[in-house]
Amino acid sequence: MDYAIVKTGGKQYRVSPGDVLDVELLTAEEGATTQFDEVLAVSRDGEMRFGTPNVAGARVIAQVQSHYKDKKVIVYKYKAKTRYRRKRGHRQNYTRILIQDIESGG
Repeated sequence: MDYAIVKTGGKQYRVSPGDVLDVELLTAEEGATTQFDEVLAVSRDGEMRFGTPNVAGARVIAQVQSHYKDKKVIVYKYKAKTRYRRKRGHRQNYTRILIQDIESGG
């Protein structure tokens, strides 16, 4: 099984062709293709190639399917006996991508 380890948005993902993945917001428009050049490792035909830190010439091609916001997370700060209370909400932006191809670069 062919797969690659890709770094995007400060996180690392193990991807294979045909995978649908939710990553932090990308600047590409919906329906456009994007490529990830930060490929840390590639497995092809049972043979692993590791980068130092990236595999030279390797890239992963993906299609942007949609952009969306995640569920709201409430952050509440409270200190007893001092009347200190802060309530703040946060919704993280995500991009859903479809992995199309893995080019191993050699």
